[in-house]
Amino acid sequence: MLLKDTSRTKNNQELVKASIDALVEALEAGHSEALSSYLTAMSQFHHYSFQNILLIASQRPTASRVAGVRAWNQLGRRVKRGEKGIMIFAPMIGFKRSHAEELTSDAKTNKPEAQLVGFRAVYVFDVDQTEGAELPEFSSTVTGEVGDKLDKLIQFTESQGIKLEFSDKIAPARGMSFGGLIRLLPDMEPAESLATLVHELAHEMLHRAERRILTTKAVRETEAEAVAFVVCHALGLETGTSSSDYIQLYHGNAALLTESLEVVQRIASVILGAIGPEDVQTEKAVQ
Repeated sequence: MLLKDTSRTKNNQELVKASIDALVEALEAGHSEALSSYLTAMSQFHHYSFQNILLIASQRPTASRVAGVRAWNQLGRRVKRGEKGIMIFAPMIGFKRSHAEELTSDAKTNKPEAQLVGFRAVYVFDVDQTEGAELPEFSSTVTGEVGDKLDKLIQFTESQGIKLEFSDKIAPARGMSFGGLIRLLPDMEPAESLATLVHELAHEMLHRAERRILTTKAVRETEAEAVAFVVCHALGLETGTSSSDYIQLYHGNAALLTESLEVVQRIASVILGAIGPEDVQTEKAVQ
């Protein structure tokens, strides 16, 4: 029994190392085509002030993504005929030279100072009010056979004193952790449920109490997704570029992952030790 456990531990360590090497390589390769398209599209959407968010919500409570006509046109979409715009306030910027600049001989070379002179009403439209090309979506699909690994992972989660619930109210998020409680989106494919649960479980095991305060969101999301990737990779599941895309979406990179290698390896090894990859999946992951 001791020899078997030692061999299993060694195999897990080899799997973890191979998986991390693969993830570092993917991060060093930069943005995937899918992520680049998504980021380009998202750059068309402004971050609205709290006042404008309230105005949007009061006029169209179901609004999710709003933009002006020009922005929608650039994204290959058109506002549907007869749709009523959502009014918000846009700042009006004026330029004025100071009296001292006007008196200097080089006043023409000095750039005038930009200043807010007021607000004007403009109109934006929600995505449901438009039609045309589909917007790029950030996808994190994981596929493959999980066997009894999801059940084992659920048992391990509960053995750690962490409550697990399923709720469609967390959509569009697939999972959320609340410190002793994890909620998952129901009706996902088993592989997606497993990957999401590992990600949230990593948050629970790594990012509570003092360490949550001492780390940035980029670090926390990089670590949690790296653990999810390592476990999925070790189990022979197909993740594509989803993990590297997710990490980069939160401004993580290979250097950041390298700094967190110790904690990622430790937590991934603990989880793998609890659910145990099959021999055939082990061989596939190492190749």
